[in-house]
Order: sequence, then structure tokens, then C-alpha cells
Amino acid sequence: MKNWQISTSKTVKEKITNAMKNEVSKIACDLIDKTLKPKHIKPELNNPSFNKLVDIFIKWRGSSLYFYAKYKSYGEDAISPIFETKFARLVYAGEDKFNLSYMRHNEQWLNLHSNFTGLECCNAIEYEPYFVV
Repeated sequence: MKNWQISTSKTVKEKITNAMKNEVSKIACDLIDKTLKPKHIKPELNNPSFNKLVDIFIKWRGSSLYFYAKYKSYGEDAISPIFETKFARLVYAGEDKFNLSYMRHNEQWLNLHSNFTGLECCNAIEYEPYFVV
């Protein structure tokens, strides 16, 4: 016969250091400034009824780093003139590694890679087709 018990072990989540945040932020900002912005941010559109990508940036939330795309809406029926969407997420997994996810069309995160370094995550964002800006 089996009995239920209260677990006495606690899961200890390793905290990310400010030095690690700064290091990964620098790698991510270099990717954005040198590759993503020049590749995806184009001059004004001929057809102003479409949304236009105007900026790409990052934000930390706890131990997760999010990549954002900022769009401007030109349509007369636009809900908001400017909106932001997340397209990539790095979640700290401990020991200077991250789990990399992308935002699916149904607004659900899908984990693609586990235990990648910050540089490996940024390389995946640059070269893999899942990270559509």
C-alpha cells in the first residue's frame, strides 16, 4: 500500500547574475544593431495599409530575456498606432545556459533549444527561420 507524503525537498532555482545579464545583453544588442535592424527595418512603405516594423529591442523580466518587435500601424481602422510583439525568449537555466523559445502564431511559446549559451541563442535567432520579426 502506498501513502501520500509531503515532500521536504525544495527546488532551488539558480539566480542569474548581473554580470551574466550584462554579457548576454551586449551579445543580443550587437545582433540587433548589426544584423536584425539592417535586415528587417526598411524605409517607408508604398502601401500604408500594412504594419511597418520600426524597432527591435530587448527587455529583461526576471531571469528571462525577451526580444521585441515594435510596429507602426497606418491603417484607418488600426486599434493602436503603435504595438509591440515578443518573438524570442531566453530563459535562464542555470550554469550560464539558457532555454530558447519562439512565439508561435497562437501566442504560445515553443521551446526549441535547451542549455544553450547566450551566444548560441543569438546565433539561432539570427539563422533559424522560426524567429520571424
